[in-house]
Amino acid sequence: MEYKLEDISPVAKKVLVTVPTEEVNGALAATIAMYKVKVDIHGFRKGKAPASVVEQQFRKQIYGEATTDLINVHINEILAEIKLSPLSKIDVDAEEFVRDQDFIYSFSFELAPPIDLPEYVGVKVEEEKTEADPKVVTKVEERILDNMAEVKIIEEVRQPRDGDVATVTFGVYEGDTILDGIQAENFEMTLGQQQALPEFEALVKGLKQGESGEKDVEFPADFINTRLAGKKALIKATLHAIKERKVPEMTDELAKKVGYDDVTKLRTALAESYLANRKNLHKSAAQKKLVDSLLAQVSFPLPPSLVESRLDMLISELAESLERRGKSIESLGKTREQLRAESRERAEDMARTELFLLAVASKEGLAVSPQEIDAVLKRVSDQSGQNFFELKRYYEESGMVVPLKDRILADKAMDFIYSKAEVVEIPAKEEAGV
Repeated sequence: MEYKLEDISPVAKKVLVTVPTEEVNGALAATIAMYKVKVDIHGFRKGKAPASVVEQQFRKQIYGEATTDLINVHINEILAEIKLSPLSKIDVDAEEFVRDQDFIYSFSFELAPPIDLPEYVGVKVEEEKTEADPKVVTKVEERILDNMAEVKIIEEVRQPRDGDVATVTFGVYEGDTILDGIQAENFEMTLGQQQALPEFEALVKGLKQGESGEKDVEFPADFINTRLAGKKALIKATLHAIKERKVPEMTDELAKKVGYDDVTKLRTALAESYLANRKNLHKSAAQKKLVDSLLAQVSFPLPPSLVESRLDMLISELAESLERRGKSIESLGKTREQLRAESRERAEDMARTELFLLAVASKEGLAVSPQEIDAVLKRVSDQSGQNFFELKRYYEESGMVVPLKDRILADKAMDFIYSKAEVVEIPAKEEAGV
């Protein structure tokens, strides 16, 4: 086997491979021999059929497997010799073997560009000072109490108001027909928290227990059900019950319910958790400022496939975020192509940062162990409820292990740069909404 390496661009390579006839025939012979012992052919005992008969009956599978197997062997050998690590999947341009003929094919891939790294040790960067804001800790405490509120049915016959939990049965109608999928039985909604359309809340607030009512409602243009988006429709509703939320007081007894000895220890834990979270946020913001200042000193081309993969990730995250709010990408009124165009600059920034940090990791000799990859996958499996071994197999079979390894390596490089930085504390900004 002979090969020739060609430069397509600063971030892309192509390899032309020539396989002599002898190697082609040898690969075919090896695959035929494997088939000979594992397949059943009528009229012959297993493993005793002539090679010509085996080749004739299983020609398509044999030639396909022999071609693929040999190409994979060659790619691994060539990449080891030229000492290059593809960033993208490898694209192979090949036909199928022809017996007694030389075999010529090519494969191409993208790789990280060479980066002339600036001095990244001892760089000055500002980080906001982390202090416990009593107002924020109080708000956290209030959220805990709110989550532990007891809900009791109100016996008094009256109209519901903000803060009440209303139990309703409703449906959206088109003429006399209720629209499938836009109805609910005994649906509970907390009023005054923008959980429903304002007109629907107004309808419910105008009813008393046991009463029914109806109202024409205009649905927003980004409503998840495109059939109703931007249109008016009739909603009919029946109010079954009103429940009142009783928020408890912060007591030692309540503190014990959430795992603490008393109120003092619970409040101490809340303050410490808040401080840790704010410290991480301030550190992340400072790290971004630091790496942005370093990136401003260098320029290098971006592999298109890396940018596209980051775009895919951003659009996927957007879709998941919208779904959690009951909306879809289509509800934004933009095509996926438009969203990708709007997100391209951010994707390029992500790719640029990752390549820079991987270059630092390479220079500093940083590495990622299999145990570190397993630890990350274990956290993902715990958070998602997936089986660890099934998740790991999925990552391996779908080629996601290498990108995961690169992300871990980039994080290590960021931590290294920051550990060597001259960090200057500055006063913290007041949190929005406090």
